[in-house]
Amino acid sequence: MPQVQLNGQTIQFEDTGGPGLPVLFSHGFLMDQEMFAAQREALRGEFRVISWDQRGFGRSEFDGQPFTYWDSARDALALLDHLQIERAVLAGMSQGGYLSLRAALLAPQRVQALVLIDTQAGPEHEDKRAAYRQLLDTWASVGPVDALAQTIATIIIDDPAENARWIAKWRARPHATIREPGRCLLERDDLRPRLSEIRCPALVIHGSRDTAIEPAQAQALREGLPRGEGVVLIEGAAHAANLTHPQAVNLPLLAFLRRIAAAGPAL
Repeated sequence: MPQVQLNGQTIQFEDTGGPGLPVLFSHGFLMDQEMFAAQREALRGEFRVISWDQRGFGRSEFDGQPFTYWDSARDALALLDHLQIERAVLAGMSQGGYLSLRAALLAPQRVQALVLIDTQAGPEHEDKRAAYRQLLDTWASVGPVDALAQTIATIIIDDPAENARWIAKWRARPHATIREPGRCLLERDDLRPRLSEIRCPALVIHGSRDTAIEPAQAQALREGLPRGEGVVLIEGAAHAANLTHPQAVNLPLLAFLRRIAAAGPAL
């Protein structure tokens, strides 16, 4: 897997290459780029698909210092620079959506369109923040023990086979590394007042059974984006809709990307 030094981090990424419209996939919290394997296979050949492991996750080497999703957005833009990609579609799930929205604000000329999967523009709701902080403190102290791991896997994935696979990945990582990514997640700023500044087309996809970010938040996100399309609700999916329901996600995703590619760079 290729790697590159970006903003003091060693970032692992994959790039299918080719002349197609570039699409950069950014994963959710506790996940890594492998969660987009089904999308990579569905899109490769027709699109140039790039995926990467963000700070604190996957195989990327994280310096352990405090950071925000604005820093992660700069990492994404720096990866595009490294790959000599001037303009791309940014597709992000959950925290991947947080950084993709911020990249669109930092460098609107670089973002041809957005695909926002099970994400939102607001901060963590106060009612959930305290409970999530407790979960993350326990994780950082003793690791993803059985009850904790199952609880979080059910919130994010809610599929027995996938739950077990990702729990095994979580347990293979040093558990204390969750502290700074967790702080970044829980203390993120509110983008809702700035959504009107994002002028590129945006597709919003959301699991109907997402309890981490309720579907109403997806609707609010779509309504706040000047060129947001209607919300594609993935029936039966929890938070990681693209992982557990790839066919249902890939159909609208492909249709959207084909429209963006056909419209060309002047869109």
